[in-house]
Amino acid sequence: MPSHGLGLAPRLRYLAGRARRIDVGSVFARAKESARDHGRWTPVVLADMLWSAGFRQVGFQDYVDYDFAILSRAERETYMTHPVSNQLSQKYDHPDFRHVFQDKVEFDGIFSDFLRRDWMVVERGNADAVRAFVEGHGTVVTKEPVGQAGTGVHRYRAEEVEDWDVFHRGLLERGELLLEEVIRQHEDIAAVCPGTVNTTRVTAFFDGKQTHILAMAQKFGRGAVSDQMSFGGFYTMLDDDGKAVGPGYDSHGHVHERHPDSGFVIADFRLPMIDEVRAFVDEVARVVPQVQYVGWDIVVTPEGPVLVEGNWGAGVYENKPSVTGIRTGHKPRYRAAIGF
Repeated sequence: MPSHGLGLAPRLRYLAGRARRIDVGSVFARAKESARDHGRWTPVVLADMLWSAGFRQVGFQDYVDYDFAILSRAERETYMTHPVSNQLSQKYDHPDFRHVFQDKVEFDGIFSDFLRRDWMVVERGNADAVRAFVEGHGTVVTKEPVGQAGTGVHRYRAEEVEDWDVFHRGLLERGELLLEEVIRQHEDIAAVCPGTVNTTRVTAFFDGKQTHILAMAQKFGRGAVSDQMSFGGFYTMLDDDGKAVGPGYDSHGHVHERHPDSGFVIADFRLPMIDEVRAFVDEVARVVPQVQYVGWDIVVTPEGPVLVEGNWGAGVYENKPSVTGIRTGHKPRYRAAIGF
């Protein structure tokens, strides 16, 4: 594929925005953390971190998460970073269609055939319908239409509701307008953490003809309603066959050889139905082709993959060298598929 480049102007705008918002104390804390973890001198790491941000498009948290303090320049160049991912999102996700992915109610409507579960919208005057939905499913998940990183997601059990009118009114007041049936995940995934629906993040690019899978990460929760890090979750990268490449980790310095609750060895995990997952991602990527670069969150059920959501700001999931022993990232795959 020919190289299209990402352009200097978007990069400069991004850097200017970051410079205006920079939290000096937070940057120093990250540098100190990285220096401590890798036996480096903090001033040197801090200088390298600032230089990498300004000239190599490396986010401060990227530097920490992907152990840049111990990587060579050539190894660093193989890693995707959030500033680069942001530029890809801005270039390849058409602004007129991003709203489909930003509003969860609209998303469920357009991608309804791929959710493969019941859902409904909370509105004024439909308390009886809400009660029937919740009682019919026993446990449900509610979502605020706009949210990220698991914010605005809640779980309710019918047996815990004492007054359905009060429950309905509370949903409206809190903006929890989307109700969904709880996904029943595949037993191989439930074996790691049965209390949370554990999603697979598949980052993909649709070039108009072909869907390219760029990276896959398996997220695991800790029994909460979400597997996001803000709920104590973590992830491990998967290879092309769906096999975990090593232990799990998060952005808070926690490493999990085993799942803390189930004891499952994370490196032994293999995503079931990987062929079905690839085909499924190709299908969903074609629904809104104007949004080409997406981080798809899916769950493999006993019947096959189902869709949770799509993120037009795909974010980045990468290898952590100190945990996996792998000192290269996925950027060459991105470049081969997208041409930048």
